Amino acid sequence: MSTELTQYYGTGRRKSSTARVYLRPGTGRIIFNKSDVDVYFPRESLRMDLRQPLDVTETRETFDIFVNVSGGGHTGQAGAIRLGISRALVEYNPEFRPALKARGFMTRDARKVERKKYGQPGARRRFQFSKR
Repeated sequence: MSTELTQYYGTGRRKSSTARVYLRPGTGRIIFNKSDVDVYFPRESLRMDLRQPLDVTETRETFDIFVNVSGGGHTGQAGAIRLGISRALVEYNPEFRPALKARGFMTRDARKVERKKYGQPGARRRFQFSKR
């Protein structure tokens, strides 16, 4: 008898963060890089942000979520995870797509830090101008 593991996958990126998200049938646990969500994200606002796709589709207690995330800071990682969860939910049930898209969870946020240019102190900032 074959014990096939049902699993849904989604990749999310934001700023310099990349998240690989795996949804498996379960009880609603969320594990990041082998640690619990409350340990990995100390701020409640970030935990709430990444659970939004699950609340919209009412699948919060349906799946265990396993995430491998790297790069960037906490906010970028939370945004990447939210996109990965949304994509994995659409792979599970394509009927979730309109509800997630209407709230902007299926859109990749393409903004990145602009590079510093030579001859000035930052990306846009200029040195003070003096006529003399």
